[in-house]
Amino acid sequence: MTRSSKKGPYVDERLLKKILGKKSTETGVIKTWSRACVISPEMVGFIFGVHNGKTHLEVSVNEDMVGHRLGEFAPTKKFIKHGGRMQKELEQAKKEGEIAAAQSAKAAPATGTTAKK
Repeated sequence: MTRSSKKGPYVDERLLKKILGKKSTETGVIKTWSRACVISPEMVGFIFGVHNGKTHLEVSVNEDMVGHRLGEFAPTKKFIKHGGRMQKELEQAKKEGEIAAAQSAKAAPATGTTAKK
């Protein structure tokens, strides 16, 4: 559910204090745990270390990110591919096919380079 328009966007005051009056080139990574903080135009150019539950992921803020939340750019879950034994067999067959294609491509020019008289 979105925030009420009469309240305005949520911007963490402590985060604003860290960036007000500073240049983005002077400051390094600004660590924050406030994933719900909305990115405001004053934050453009800064690099934030947004906590994902385990570590701080660096998020470089640009103009296209204004209005979004910091947490959107620091995923909390790591995707591990689907599959199991069947998936491994398919990948192995694909890899063997690529190797065979590479070997046939390598062998084809060697036989086709005979000189014509």
